[in-house]
Amino acid sequence: TRLRLLHQAIQAGLVQACHDCAEGGVAVALAEMCIAGRIGAELQLIHVPRDWHASYSQDEVVLFAESLSRFLVEVRPEDAPRFRELLADVPHKCVAVVGGEGLVVNGRTGTPILNLTVAEMEAAWRGHVNGNQYSVISNQYSVAKTDYRPLITDYRPKVLILHANGSNRDHDAALACTLAGGEPEIVHINQLMAGERRLADYGMLVIPGGFSYGDDLGAGVLWALDLRQRFGEELRGFVGNGRPVLGICNGFQTLVKAGVLGDFPNRPPNSRAVTLTFNENGRFECRWVVLQPNPNSPSLFTQGLTEPIYCPVAHGEGRLAVADEAALAVLQAENLIPLQYSVSSEQYSVSGLQSPVSYPANPNGSVLDIAALCNPAGNVLGLMPHPENHIFPWQHPRASRGERGMLGLRLFENGIKNA
Repeated sequence: TRLRLLHQAIQAGLVQACHDCAEGGVAVALAEMCIAGRIGAELQLIHVPRDWHASYSQDEVVLFAESLSRFLVEVRPEDAPRFRELLADVPHKCVAVVGGEGLVVNGRTGTPILNLTVAEMEAAWRGHVNGNQYSVISNQYSVAKTDYRPLITDYRPKVLILHANGSNRDHDAALACTLAGGEPEIVHINQLMAGERRLADYGMLVIPGGFSYGDDLGAGVLWALDLRQRFGEELRGFVGNGRPVLGICNGFQTLVKAGVLGDFPNRPPNSRAVTLTFNENGRFECRWVVLQPNPNSPSLFTQGLTEPIYCPVAHGEGRLAVADEAALAVLQAENLIPLQYSVSSEQYSVSGLQSPVSYPANPNGSVLDIAALCNPAGNVLGLMPHPENHIFPWQHPRASRGERGMLGLRLFENGIKNA
């Protein structure tokens, strides 16, 4: 009903702008509207409609809650009476006034708690915030900002975030690298081909997720072909030099099909020891999974992990399969399985590989519940889940219930530390 009424208001010309309150809730939706219109707004949290739940008495929950079917709607003052009449049966409030040079947020007590210019918000939205560019007024929010500030070091290694047409997680990976203390740059593969950038100028390589080239010949195949044929020697030198390489989802598929991961000696010509193929259930899987680290793995990315990682998967071709038992034996004997799908969020034991689990804990049917592979030297890691989508505590799907921990950020911190 509310969607039909809102659509009627739009058709009647009563709505100047409309944005759903999705990821990041009211705060992010209003910030994006300010960025798009190049204009500020002043928000009064006391007026934001909320349910009876006790947690909604906290300013940060009202700001960032992601409750469904909520919209921020911009209406001119002269159109407000008609808009209110049309949506009389839909709960709504005037929560903000448009104007000024930035976003001002007043808490439930009326005290200003956030003050951001449009330029500062745009820099954060584009992933260019480097630690201390925005104004936070209350002590409570100062603590929160400190928790999420990028790691400040004297040296920030340059990280190449490789982009191809269709890949769509590059900005997420760049933000994770920034928070981990790196200096990421998103580089299109055409820039490498044209000589505008050189792989050797970077301390770490990240191949992010998405659907490179539309996966027209299978997941990661065309991207792998580019890497193998056009940059094979450079990539081998990069890896041989011990520099960290991280492939996520489509990037993992690319590393495997380019022969960077799972390419064992003494294999028959043109035979692949491992591959990533269609999920066992034949469906695209999008869900959160637990990843248990293998303490015996040589992977530099998982060194020192004291808890599992909890993050989402989003793929239709993520099932790791092996050519034969000999290939599987190599993976186990050399501890090249740094992360496995698990049903438990408890701290791992020192026994190494975990007991088998079933769907949905293992979302794709991978042999031995393999979620990731590394090379024997430990500086290349490929994994199907998305650790870059759990780098802040509030991204935990049950953060509103007080659950914390198991961040994917540690993988990026370990990579940056070794770059």
